[in-house]
Amino acid sequence: MTDLIVLFEHPEWQLPLFSALERRGISFVAFDLKRGAFDTDGVPPAKLVFNQASPSAYNRGHDRAVPLAQALIRAFELHGVPVLNGSRALSLELSKSAQGALCRSLGIEHPRSVAFNDVEAVLAQWTEWPALLKPEQGGSGARMYEVQSPDELRRLFDETSELWRPDNLMLLQEKFAVDPNRGIVRMEFLGGELLYAMRVASHGSFNLCPSEVCNPADRTAAAAPAVEFYPYPEVPVEAVAQGKKLVEAGGLDLGGIEYLEAPDGRLIFFDINANSNLRPAIAAHFGFDPFDRVVDFLEKRIA
Repeated sequence: MTDLIVLFEHPEWQLPLFSALERRGISFVAFDLKRGAFDTDGVPPAKLVFNQASPSAYNRGHDRAVPLAQALIRAFELHGVPVLNGSRALSLELSKSAQGALCRSLGIEHPRSVAFNDVEAVLAQWTEWPALLKPEQGGSGARMYEVQSPDELRRLFDETSELWRPDNLMLLQEKFAVDPNRGIVRMEFLGGELLYAMRVASHGSFNLCPSEVCNPADRTAAAAPAVEFYPYPEVPVEAVAQGKKLVEAGGLDLGGIEYLEAPDGRLIFFDINANSNLRPAIAAHFGFDPFDRVVDFLEKRIA
């Protein structure tokens, strides 16, 4: 029996968490979802399981990681082992359409979206251009495009058949103008409470992954403009309240909620992340190490 099993796929994202667990002396097993097996009659014994599977695994050639995570998490839950960010949270992260439906059910504003598996079918319903093209199962900005017209959408799919990976479902989504100097806002929640908030200026990039591995703070000047992250202590109370509703309804123990500020002042929530890659430099501005806070939470749940 171990205290904790961490389900992971990315070889570097979880290293700060593993280091924090080792410093605290917590017994844990890192279960690599890229290559694994489990007996359906008896899952590995643990007091607690922490799911850190990423929907973007297929973009790194790890197409089999998420299906294994889904099956393993369901087995743990059926065997009575508590799973943080369990099957409900994972299924929500894997589905942009479900995220929109959840927002709608809670009365939270979100971009109009149409899910589709056929280009002509969506064009029969969509008339607003430009629009954002997004994958149903997203992650790290992969396969996202700003599309200007029906002909551009047709051409994009004609020339890029792999857009349908991995689940043959895409979305067209309403595009909002965002002040480039303010960017979007990402709030990180732990145990249902706000951990910190930050502003994210994308400079045109769709990859807003906050991990230092994805968007290092020390990119060279010769590289493309870096995504910039800034502490945001003035996050509105209304935004935090909406975020709390989403993490509770979505079953997220740890998660990132992203919203933008529309030109008319409305807060538009557009992404829910169960695999929350924390950014230590931002949390340091608020006076703590985010991974120490996560380990505090894990210790309480193990106890």
